Amino acid sequence: MNQANLSEPAGHAEQALKAYLQLLTNKGADAANLAQRRDFIQKLIPLLEEHSDAGLNYREQVDSLLHGCEKSQWPFYINVAREYFHFWTDDIKAIAAMHASGGFEIAPALAAVPTETLKQLWKSLDSEKFGVAELWPLKAYTAALREEGADQGVVDTRAKLIKLLLVRLREVEEKNGANYRAAVDSTMPLFVMKETRYFFLIVVREFYYFWINDPDAASHLTLETSPQ
Repeated sequence: MNQANLSEPAGHAEQALKAYLQLLTNKGADAANLAQRRDFIQKLIPLLEEHSDAGLNYREQVDSLLHGCEKSQWPFYINVAREYFHFWTDDIKAIAAMHASGGFEIAPALAAVPTETLKQLWKSLDSEKFGVAELWPLKAYTAALREEGADQGVVDTRAKLIKLLLVRLREVEEKNGANYRAAVDSTMPLFVMKETRYFFLIVVREFYYFWINDPDAASHLTLETSPQ
C-alpha cells in the first residue's frame, strides 16, 4: 500500500481491504469469517470517500454504519473496524505491533451485549455493591479529576459511567487491554445518542490508566466531553 493512494479513496480502501483479508487468510480464517468482515468493510468504504483519514471522521462513518446492524453484532464489527483502520491509514508499525501482541484473532473473545436497556442498568447502579478492588481505581480516578479542577457534577457523571463499565469488567478473567476493550465494545450499543456514546469513550479511555495502575494515569486526563 502507498500513502499516495489516499488521493483515490475507493481504490486505496479496496487495496487496504485486500491486504487486511489476506492477513486473516494467512492466519487460517475460513470463507464465512472473511465474508462477514468483507461485507461490513465494503459497506464502510463508500462512506469514507471524500473524508480524511482522521480518526474522528473514520469513527463517525463506522458509527453511522453500525446503526444498521444488530446490536449483538456491534462488538464484532467494532473490532473489525478497529483492525481495518490501520490498513486504511497504512500504519505498518501499528499492524506489526498488533500482530506481534496476538491481535487480528480469527475468532476474538467478545463480550455479549447486555439485554437490559441503559435506563435499567443506570438505575440499578444506585444499589450495586462494589468491592474494594473495583473501587480503588475509581477512587483514584475521581480524586485526580478533582485535582484537575472538575466540579462535583462532572465527577459524579464520570464515576457513574465507570461503574457501568466496572460491572462489565467483572466477567474479565485477565486484566489486560484486549479484555478492557471487549468490555467497552459490548457496552457501546447501550447508548442511543452518538454524543453520549462518544463521551463514554472519552471517560473509559481516561479510566483505563487508573484501572491498570499506571503511575502516570493522571497525565491522560483531558476533561473533554466530546472527541477532538
